[in-house]
Amino acid sequence: MTPAPAAAAQTPPSAAGAARRSTLRGPEVVLQAACALLEQCAAFVREIPDAAYAAEATTVQGGTIGKHLRHVLDHYAAALDASGLDAAASDPHPPEIDYDHRERDVPMESSRAAALARLGAVRARIESIDGAPSCAAVLDTPVRVRVMVAGDGAETSLRSTLGRELAFATHHAVHHQAMMKTIAGEFGIQAAPDFGRAPSTLCHERARAVPPAGGPAPR
Repeated sequence: MTPAPAAAAQTPPSAAGAARRSTLRGPEVVLQAACALLEQCAAFVREIPDAAYAAEATTVQGGTIGKHLRHVLDHYAAALDASGLDAAASDPHPPEIDYDHRERDVPMESSRAAALARLGAVRARIESIDGAPSCAAVLDTPVRVRVMVAGDGAETSLRSTLGRELAFATHHAVHHQAMMKTIAGEFGIQAAPDFGRAPSTLCHERARAVPPAGGPAPR
C-alpha cells in the first residue's frame, strides 16, 4: 500500500509582511516625503556651480540638471494645480491632472536662483496641505489623470486621488535625481549618498545591515 503523503507543513505568517504592516503610517507621510525630497533637491542645487547647472550632459544625452529639476517640479505642480482645493463645491467633475503638457525653456532650467525660488514655492504649497485640519480628506480628493499613451498623441483619462498622485510625483522625482547626480558627476561634483536612491532600496540595505538577534553582523 502506498503510504499517504505527509500533510504539508503550515507556513507561518511572513515576517516580512508583518514588518511591512508595522511601518504603515497616516497619509500625511506622503506630504512629508515630498517636502523631504524637495529639500534634498534644494541642498543639491545650492552646491552646483551655475555653469554645471545648465550644461548639457554627455552621459544623459540632451539633459541638464536644470531640465531634470524643471521636469520634477512640473509633476508636483500639475498635481497641486488640479487638487480641486479652489474648485467650486458645485462642480460635479473631478479636476484633471495632465503631466504631458508642460512648459519648457523656462528660467529655472538655466538659473539656480529661479530653481530655488520654484522649489520653495512648491514646498510651501505642500506644507499648507500638511498643516490643514482636513489633511487626510484633501489627500483623498478624487482627481482624474490624463495620460498620453502613444507617440501619435492618443490619450486616456484615469481615476486617482491627490495623495496617490503626489506619491507618484515623489517616486518619479527620485529617478530624475539619479540622473541629476550622474550629470553632476561629469563635473566632479559629488551628491549626498542618499540622493537619487529609492526608499525601497535604502530600506532594503538598512535591513541587511542590521544583525539578526543573537547573531553576528553580516559581512
